[in-house]
Amino acid sequence: MKEITFFDLKKFSIDSCQLVDIRDEGSVIYGMLPEAINIPLFQFEKNYDECLNLLDKSKTIIIYCQRGEKSKDVAERLEEQGFDCYSLAGGYNAVLMDSIQNENDDECKAKAEESIRKKFHKQLFSPFAKACKTYELIQDGDHIAVCISGGKDSMLMAKLFQEIQKHKKVLFKLTFLVMDPGYNKENRALIESNAKKLGIPITIFESTIFDAVDTVEKSPCYLCARMRRGHLYSKAKELGCNKIALGHHYDDVIETILMAMLHGAQIQTMMPKLHSTNFDGMELIRPLYLVREEDICKWRDYNELHFLQCACHFTETCSTCHEDGTTSSKRLETKKLIAKLKENNPYIEGNIFKSVENVNLNTIISYKKDGVKHHFLDEYE
Repeated sequence: MKEITFFDLKKFSIDSCQLVDIRDEGSVIYGMLPEAINIPLFQFEKNYDECLNLLDKSKTIIIYCQRGEKSKDVAERLEEQGFDCYSLAGGYNAVLMDSIQNENDDECKAKAEESIRKKFHKQLFSPFAKACKTYELIQDGDHIAVCISGGKDSMLMAKLFQEIQKHKKVLFKLTFLVMDPGYNKENRALIESNAKKLGIPITIFESTIFDAVDTVEKSPCYLCARMRRGHLYSKAKELGCNKIALGHHYDDVIETILMAMLHGAQIQTMMPKLHSTNFDGMELIRPLYLVREEDICKWRDYNELHFLQCACHFTETCSTCHEDGTTSSKRLETKKLIAKLKENNPYIEGNIFKSVENVNLNTIISYKKDGVKHHFLDEYE
């Protein structure tokens, strides 16, 4: 089995090689190498012969995964089939580390900010500002802890907060808060590097959450999400903040609505803001509430940015969980369902979103309010 470094890969002509990303679909959403095709590892294991038909034997095949481990087995097997094949040493993480070392911070910051003001103003800043106004997310005197996980959503949210603060229509303070729950040194370095080149002055504090949930067998993602939320509230309050801002976007909202119905047998949504039940005086806000994930990805790719995923201990690809504790497989399944429904109804996403704004209680069998259950028979004569 042959390996190639990302440094040597950059010397290859794109016409002479075929890049194959074997990470799952939940991972490639966060970015992949230009011109690469995605053939998830499970497809190689399930339909090996069909996967071979997708490969060009006249080219050098470069296989990569997240860390450069699982790609070795695939590359070795393809070599046995007569392919000129390499495994990318260090995997996609090597690409991320290369981006840390070879970018001009000032140029990156200027380009990212200009793209928010001009190219993506309508897609990103306008819905961000609309959500802040519509749901009254920001008030004079607020001190907001902008919680940065290292992913595309929270990093963009930080830049949008910086932009809206420049307008000075509302006077508020910002603290860009990063919790390190036990990242390896490469992931920690990636977050710090991205924050530096985007001009985000982060405050980092550490916890041992990853270690705490590492041995939990039942619902580790849910427990991890709850613990992270609690740590963020606690640190934000300690720093004098009265709100924490999370990077959930429009697609998260509609997926959550549908998942609640299909998997939880209930009608509920991810609220644009809510009061903390455990930390007096603290509030959670979601200012990306009206921003589409597709537009976030376009902004990321336009600026050639590479961001962190979950980076937990549970899988090689680090894509098992979501900020609200749901598994990526369940969320990805819901995302695909919505895309399928959209083929016949282009308004499906907006309809799902508006469904929780247009609830007619006269047609509801029962509902809960402040923990009290109400049934239609209570008032039926």
